[in-house]
Amino acid sequence: METTADRSAIRKAPAHLWVVGTLATLWNGFACLDYVLTNLRHPAYIAQLPPEMIDYIDAFPAWTIIAWGAGVALALLGSLLLLGRSLWAAYCFAFSLLTLAATQFYNFATGWPESMNTPTNWIMNVVIWIVAVALLLYAIRMRTRKILR
Repeated sequence: METTADRSAIRKAPAHLWVVGTLATLWNGFACLDYVLTNLRHPAYIAQLPPEMIDYIDAFPAWTIIAWGAGVALALLGSLLLLGRSLWAAYCFAFSLLTLAATQFYNFATGWPESMNTPTNWIMNVVIWIVAVALLLYAIRMRTRKILR
C-alpha cells in the first residue's frame, strides 16, 4: 500500500521527459523498421542498398541478426517505458547498448564492404552510439531523481 510519503517522493514528470521519450520512440522505431524491412527483404527498401552490402548482411551469423533485432527492440521498449515512467527503461537501454557493442564489434572485426566505408556511415555510427549512451544516462538520471518508478 502506498503512503503519502511514498507519493510525495515520486516527482511530477518534467516536460523534457515527454520530449526525450517521444524523440527516442521515433528514433528507435525507425531502427526497428530498418531491421524488419532489411530482414524481410522489402524490395523497395533493399533496392537502395549496394549489392555487396546485401551480400554482407546475408553472411551475418545468426547471433548477429538476433543481437541486432534484440537491440533495436529493447531500445524501442526502453523508449516506451521511459514514456510510461518505468524504471525498467534504464535496463532496456543498457542491454540494448550491449547488443550494439556486440554487433559493432562483429562489423569492425569482419571488415565492412567498401560501399559502407564512407564518412556518412561513420558519422551515423557515431550518432547511434551517442544517442544510445545518452538515452541510458538520461534514464539513469530520471531514475535517480525518482521521476521513473
